Amino acid sequence: MVINMENLVNINQTFEKVIAISKKVNYKEFEDCTFKNCDFSNTDFSNSTFMDCEFIDCNLSMVLVSNTSLKSVHFKNCKLLGIAFNSCADFLFGVSFQECVLDYSNFANKKMPKTKFVDCFLKEVSFIGTNLTSASFENCNLENTIFNDTVLAGVDFTTAYNFKIDPEYNPMAKAKFSTQGIIGLLDKYDIKIE
Repeated sequence: MVINMENLVNINQTFEKVIAISKKVNYKEFEDCTFKNCDFSNTDFSNSTFMDCEFIDCNLSMVLVSNTSLKSVHFKNCKLLGIAFNSCADFLFGVSFQECVLDYSNFANKKMPKTKFVDCFLKEVSFIGTNLTSASFENCNLENTIFNDTVLAGVDFTTAYNFKIDPEYNPMAKAKFSTQGIIGLLDKYDIKIE
């Protein structure tokens, strides 16, 4: 199926197996839409709106989302490499991720309270200046992910792994960690815990 570029507004539609690599899908609105097994890699979604949408088994690597509105959008088993989520519109920004690869993406300065990351890979993702209050990273690989000036109050890191967080530069009152995870908070001190 091909997205009809003539439609400015798409409501309650399912798009399956759409291949739109390196295309322009600007100034479009999608509400209550589901995207399944689509390849949108390198596509430009700038200035578009996605409200109450779901992406399942999609490749969205390197998509452009400048001033794009993501309002209550869920991604499941998607490839989301190198996306500058920090360039999305701030108003009502709301996303959740399950079984996704988000390596090299950027969430700098976004307000993302209660955001859920479940079974995700977040290698070298930037959360600089991000508000993640009460978010959860359930069974997530946070290898070389950057937390700096990040609000981590109440965040659940209990099953997250490979993270390194400096408590001195990230407010984290009531954040939750496993006993093994404490090591990721002490990394800068170069001490050994046995």
